[in-house]
Amino acid sequence: MGTIHLFRKSQRSLLGKLTQEFRSVAADRRSWKILLFGAINIVCTGFLLMWCSSTNSIALTAYTYLTIFDLFSLITCLISYWVMMKKPTPAYSFGFERFEVLAVFASTVLAQLGALFILKESAERFLEQPEIHTGRLLVGTFVALSFNLFTMLSIRNKPFAYVSEAASTSWLQEHVADLSRSLCGIIPGLSSIFLPRMNPFILIDLAGALALCITYMLIEINNYFAVDTASALAIALMTFGTMYPMSVYSGKTTPPHVIGQLDKLIREVSTLDGVLEVRNEHFWTLGFGSLAGSVHVRIRRDANEQMVLAHVTNRLYTLVSTLTVQIFKDDWIRPTLTSGPIANNMLNLSDHHIIPMPPLKMAENSNVATSTPAKASSPPPEFSFNTPGKNMNPVVLVNTQTRPYRLGFSRGTVPYSSVFTQGFGVPGIGATQGFRTGLINAPHRYGTGTQGQPRPQ
Repeated sequence: MGTIHLFRKSQRSLLGKLTQEFRSVAADRRSWKILLFGAINIVCTGFLLMWCSSTNSIALTAYTYLTIFDLFSLITCLISYWVMMKKPTPAYSFGFERFEVLAVFASTVLAQLGALFILKESAERFLEQPEIHTGRLLVGTFVALSFNLFTMLSIRNKPFAYVSEAASTSWLQEHVADLSRSLCGIIPGLSSIFLPRMNPFILIDLAGALALCITYMLIEINNYFAVDTASALAIALMTFGTMYPMSVYSGKTTPPHVIGQLDKLIREVSTLDGVLEVRNEHFWTLGFGSLAGSVHVRIRRDANEQMVLAHVTNRLYTLVSTLTVQIFKDDWIRPTLTSGPIANNMLNLSDHHIIPMPPLKMAENSNVATSTPAKASSPPPEFSFNTPGKNMNPVVLVNTQTRPYRLGFSRGTVPYSSVFTQGFGVPGIGATQGFRTGLINAPHRYGTGTQGQPRPQ
């Protein structure tokens, strides 16, 4: 006998969840109109597919795919209403606006796949062209055109309306815009309809219907069946060219026209008082017209975190509606010169030696002595490259050495003001300019004397 779970929640299937969400959307009066047009679309699509089979016209099939795309746009509109009804949940903390973007992307990609299928079928028909029956060709064209235009003009599809305006123009729109400028120069009243650019969905519906009308006339006059395949190619290329910019726009994480504005705002934030660095910035499309983002801001130790947070949020909120800002203070620490524990007297500057740089010009009568004479067999200095000592830890030289009496050095600490005045005691010459060193013992002994005297052994 299995284990009985008293408080375990029943897991609904995916179909059950979809049914529940559909019921919640259907309860809204605003969605009734969309559901009505969706039902009519399914009926029209069924009749058009039957007429495509009876006429054997691939051009009418390509045009019917536009009616199927209208069904996808109606589903996208329903998803838009569903998104407005839903509230953020712990699993979807940013809400469900991203589903609109995914619905538009999926619809445009499916339309392009249908266009590729038409291109493949058209290439096969060029090898063996079948006979085309024109009995229902013209009727199907006007039925599809009427329903498509009626759907586009009656339903306010917010996601597709935004994408069609924000995405780049297609090649069909550019060519029609060139013709429209010439036409509007003759008839200025048409500028409000054709300029600056026409609705891409209405444009492709009109262009496809025009191609089918030309096909009908040429087949009726000359039985030129190859024009049906040519029209199918034209409709497929127009469909692909119209949907491609929209799929690119909806598929990008950050809209291209916003990137420059975001860079400008980031530069402004980096110049705010107290801000040292702005990094790890990441922005993405949450929904059409809304962005989400996160950014890390490094500030000075003495800066006010709440004040900087308010200024950063105020600057970025003009573009980014959902923003997460993480502020952390500068953690820079001044490096020490010793790697071990520091003695108590290390902070007294008078207890340490500083090795100054020697002057560039020396007096002519000065006798310079050094405690590190150069030898031919001596290793290269420690600051040279590729030497074992180049990465050695720095050492603070502490004043604990005993100076040799024979060279005339004085004991004790010498003031910093007399760094270059402390000289060597040279018999007969007196104190001359010399150098202080931090070496404990000189490697060799040096003596001074007059010419002719023997060196000490």
